Amino acid sequence: MNTQINTDIRHITATAVKDHKRHDFWFQHFGTIPSWMLIEPQVFGWLDRFCTDYQGGFWDFRTLNNGGAYLIPSTDQEYVLFNPLNGNGATVSQEAAGITACLMTYSHHACRNESEAMTEHFYRLREYALHHPESRAIFSLID
Repeated sequence: MNTQINTDIRHITATAVKDHKRHDFWFQHFGTIPSWMLIEPQVFGWLDRFCTDYQGGFWDFRTLNNGGAYLIPSTDQEYVLFNPLNGNGATVSQEAAGITACLMTYSHHACRNESEAMTEHFYRLREYALHHPESRAIFSLID
């Protein structure tokens, strides 16, 4: 008897959005979600709450091959984050800081708007975050 076990774990990859495609990013990925125009400033707000050193700045857009999308701050530095809602803190990369801010935003936006599409965005990014090298820090901050 030949029993084959499927060990093919879907590898999720992130791709930077090119400058000339930034204009369509929000509508393309979030256009069906109620109040989608509020998502971007909410991401900025979550990082501002979690990082006392964050002073604003330019952000880069990323897409995931599972249909997800997220932002990261463009400044390549370590971000010292602290979540006063759960008492957890961590020092993370710019990507982990962006993922954390986006997951918080997506979760809250999905609850506020009872949006299944926003919930799907949360779980797509969460799936990527589960295999991220800084997953422990990300999940300690958002849980």
